[in-house]
Amino acid sequence: MRIVWLIVGLASLVLAGLGVALPLMPTTPFVILAAFCFARSSPALHDRLLDSRTFGKAVGDWRTHRAISRKGKTASVLAMALSLAASLVLAVDLVVVGLQALAASAAVAFILTRNTSA
Repeated sequence: MRIVWLIVGLASLVLAGLGVALPLMPTTPFVILAAFCFARSSPALHDRLLDSRTFGKAVGDWRTHRAISRKGKTASVLAMALSLAASLVLAVDLVVVGLQALAASAAVAFILTRNTSA
């Protein structure tokens, strides 16, 4: 079972990496999932993720307080708004824009209702 957790953790980390570059793709939830999976498969990878300068604080804040930083909330909401605006400017089919707006609204609602860390 450890190998399954390891594979899911690595896949989550890859998706988190894509989320850094793709506006509608979230990063932090995939990093948190990777930490969860690594805790069950590889203590060394789990510790390395928690010690990461890039992701360590976000994972730690989530684990201890179920909180997202104000900067993280602002960046994610702004990225989703810009992605939606880009779709409108590029004249993407309105059905697709509607689905995108629905997904973004749900994501924004989730993010904004989480505790805020310092």
